[in-house]
Amino acid sequence: MTATVNSSTEIKFVRKKHEPYQMTRRELLAKGLGLGSSFLIGSGFLASSTATWAVDVKALEPQTMATLVQMARDVYPHDTFGDELYAIAVKGHDDTAEKDASFKTMIEQGVSDLNDKAKAIGYSNYVSTGWESERVEILRAVEDTEFFQTIRGGLVVGLYNQKAVWDLLGYEGSSFEKGGYLFRGFDDVVWL
Repeated sequence: MTATVNSSTEIKFVRKKHEPYQMTRRELLAKGLGLGSSFLIGSGFLASSTATWAVDVKALEPQTMATLVQMARDVYPHDTFGDELYAIAVKGHDDTAEKDASFKTMIEQGVSDLNDKAKAIGYSNYVSTGWESERVEILRAVEDTEFFQTIRGGLVVGLYNQKAVWDLLGYEGSSFEKGGYLFRGFDDVVWL
């Protein structure tokens, strides 16, 4: 690609014949979709505004899944984790709710309770609560409930048993198949 300047000091970029235009996936998505709210919620579908991830919702309401993703981020906060990792971690609750009506009721009622507590402090719902510290206070108010314990317990496996999370945390995975940790990874930990 070459740049040319005409008499009106306008810069034009001209592609040479057969030269492919280089654009990353991220640039394509950003240009194609623009910026929006943090979640685009439609019937049975939850996607990020950048459309780099999406979750098909079968049983729970899309707003409920958005709340569970935010709740997951607040319970186990990691700045380097994208929302897609949290969405994958809570997707199992939608699968369970599809098979178990009482489980679905418990999740929907738990999210409704979070939203009511957010409304009591001046927000329209839990997701719109502006400060993490306020969301944490809401979660502390419900931490003894079956709803909270179910979500928190599911996150331990749902979030930390993802290979992408292992890579972000520097965990190399099981070493047994490769001869154990004594000669592979024993001294590799750099975050301690």
